[in-house]
Amino acid sequence: MEITRLTLGGKGKRPSTPDDAGAAPDRGRGANASRIGGTSVHASVANEIGLRIVRGDYPPGTILPNEAKWSETFEVSRSAVREAIKMLMAKSLLSSRPKIGSWVEPRERWNLLDRDVLGWYAMAPDRESFLRTVQEFRHIIEPEATALAAQRRSEEEMAEISAACRDMGEATSLSSRTLADTRFHLAILRASGNDLLVPLGVLIESALNHLFVFVTRELNDVKTAQTLHEAIEKAVRLRRPDAARNAVRKLLANTDQVIGRNRR
Repeated sequence: MEITRLTLGGKGKRPSTPDDAGAAPDRGRGANASRIGGTSVHASVANEIGLRIVRGDYPPGTILPNEAKWSETFEVSRSAVREAIKMLMAKSLLSSRPKIGSWVEPRERWNLLDRDVLGWYAMAPDRESFLRTVQEFRHIIEPEATALAAQRRSEEEMAEISAACRDMGEATSLSSRTLADTRFHLAILRASGNDLLVPLGVLIESALNHLFVFVTRELNDVKTAQTLHEAIEKAVRLRRPDAARNAVRKLLANTDQVIGRNRR
């Protein structure tokens, strides 16, 4: 089956202030240009600033432009900028202090399980490094989670897993296949019966989707990938935890090869 190839588009030490607080390349469009229908102005501004931070325009420790400068850059009110900065502080990307302004926090303090932060990471220049990080996470979590699902899944949960697997096989576009792929893996996490895995799966949903988009675009043999997913579905359906664990490891190894090929 051929898949249509679509184009996807105050903690710690006080930071040092650069010579020009606004000295970072303005490579993105303004918030007005990039706003998605229904998205608030301050959320659009937060998205634009957050993306610039994660991709490295503003390294950790950098003092950001002040409200007036951002307001001029994005052609929005200063109150919208203020709310955007609050959003980024809540994600631990920024800290702020009177008479100093807002500065970028060290990377280790960023909330990498936040949906928005994950999305910005996926759009950063070093995307392959991000994808490898996602893969490492999957190796740690998914084999055992799937083995648990094979032991604990309900009939309703099994129906959800099977439907997602079937939808993958019947997909005629990249977007529909990757969405079904993400549904498949999240359904397995839910079926594991572990309360901590469920919110974790929801939080990494964006990361999984970006990974599956990348892999599906790079993969020449979609049929093999589908067979690997069907082996997982069968093992969970037949309640065979060892087989389920091994089937997931085979799928992850296949994905590792795709990412590895892209590095060369």
